[in-house]
Formats: sequence, structure tokens, C-alpha cells
Amino acid sequence: MKNKKIIIGSRGSKLALIYAEKAREKILTYAKDFGIEEVTIEKIITKGDQVQDKRLSEVGGKGLFSKTIEVELLNNKIDIAVHALKDMPSAETEGLLTNCFLERNDPREILISTDNKNLKDLAPNAIVGTSSFRREFQIKKIRKDLECKLIRGNVDTRIKKLNENLYDAIILSYAGIDSLGLNQNISQTFSTNEIIPCAGQGVIALQCRNNDEDLIKLLKKINHQSTHSSIKAERNVLKVLEGDCETAVGVFASIDGDKINLEAELFSLDGSKRFYLKSSENVDKANELGIEMGKTLKKISNNSYKK
Repeated sequence: MKNKKIIIGSRGSKLALIYAEKAREKILTYAKDFGIEEVTIEKIITKGDQVQDKRLSEVGGKGLFSKTIEVELLNNKIDIAVHALKDMPSAETEGLLTNCFLERNDPREILISTDNKNLKDLAPNAIVGTSSFRREFQIKKIRKDLECKLIRGNVDTRIKKLNENLYDAIILSYAGIDSLGLNQNISQTFSTNEIIPCAGQGVIALQCRNNDEDLIKLLKKINHQSTHSSIKAERNVLKVLEGDCETAVGVFASIDGDKINLEAELFSLDGSKRFYLKSSENVDKANELGIEMGKTLKKISNNSYKK
């Protein structure tokens, strides 16, 4: 490679740095000419980290976590950006390429409650912390009486707020809790059938400039192909729906042999209506499956509003 160093850009949270370290380990496995001193991690503070008292949708959407890092990448300050894929907008930023995904971590959702109770055992009208409309509507589909209250911040901050009795329970992703070694806090783990995760949940994405041929070749070696196929299907649903933080969409793909199974649910803006689809296709048709499901969901939801 032409460069003598590879600089990885990452958010500075404890979890983000764990993900960046995983990416560095993979890079070092395949970039044989580089030692650990030549592959460094640069901490980048994003606007999403700075604004903690509002929903992301109110202050710019998912891009708040990725945009600052992408600017550093476009300005040649870093060489590779590491993102939690679920925090990235579905549309690629011009000049950049996100085509490398590490093997997916556990995509499921978990509940942490003050008395180690399951969702069904929480007190009537209990307060559940989440920053996601999707999670809010999914929870209320299970228990209508629960009150969802905005919670932001990293995992440690959210658990601290729970322990201060500001909430009765919080919902988080299993992948984050597991990576931080906080599994002992889990009160309940939901199957992907009970709560469909958001597109890309549990996936670490590596992004580079779209003209950096050396890094594109390197990242192609690192890419986990079955995760890649699942992600393409999931994110294509989002792209067709033009999904953002305001769009409550759950979508999850799993691969069984040469088949890919995709299920998705879309909620109306107030959460009162739910549109659900499930379909299978050959893995090599993952792109098309995602697009078709997105189109069908869009059509049935639009028709519902016309009635």
C-alpha cells in the first residue's frame, strides 16, 4: 500500500472504541505490511454525542453520529471510518464507499429493569426509556399501558439513569451490552420475532473514500459476505421507504443455506397502524428482495391512508 499508516476514525464512546478495535484487529490480519503502531485509532466527537436531551430526528437525524466522521474521511484526516451501521443514514455520502461489514453481532433487543422484571411483569403504566419511535411502538404493541420516555446517552449513562429511578426499565441492543461485558444487567432478551430490530443492528461498518483503491481491496478481504447480503436486503427496504429517525421501521434478514429470509414492519407516524411483510428468496437476490419488500410496504401503507 502507498500509505505508511492507516488512521481509523471512530466516535469516542467506550462502545465505539471497542468496535474500532475490532476493526483494527481485522485490518491487521489482512494488511500484512502494517504493525499495530501503523494502524491507529482517532477519536472524533460527533454532534450526536454532544446533543443528549433531544431525539436525533429533532436535531438532524441519524447522520449526527456519522457525518462528522465522514467529513474527516473526505478531508483525508482519516483513512477508514468505523460506524455502528444502525446509526448511518440509508443513502451513501457522495465520495465515500460503505461496502465492508464485520460479521454481525447478536441483533436482538434486551430489557433492563430496576427489579429485574420482564416486560409483562412491569408495574401498570411503568416508564420505559427509549429514544426510538420503532421501539416505542413495538413495546406498546405488547403492552399498551406502558409509558415511553426519551432517554439518550451512551450505555453507561442510560443504566445510571435507570439506577437513579428516572425510569422503570430501558430497552437497548444486545450487541452493545454484550460488547461492554454488561450482560449481568439483562432482565429479558427478546427474539427477533418478538421485537424486530432496526436495519443493520449489531453490524460494524467500515467506510473509505470511493477512489482509494488500495483500501477498497483491503476492505473487500475483510468483508463478511453473509452479513453483507443481509445488510443489503435490510437497508434497501429503508432506502425505498426513505427511512430516517422519524420512520418507525423494523427489518431483519437471516440466511439459511442459500436462502435469505426477510421480515419487516412499518408503523404509521402515530404508531396506531402496523404493516408487516415476510418473504424469502435466493441469497443472490438479496438486493432485489429488499427493494421489492420496501415497495410493497410503501404501497400498502399509502393505500391504508387513502381509505
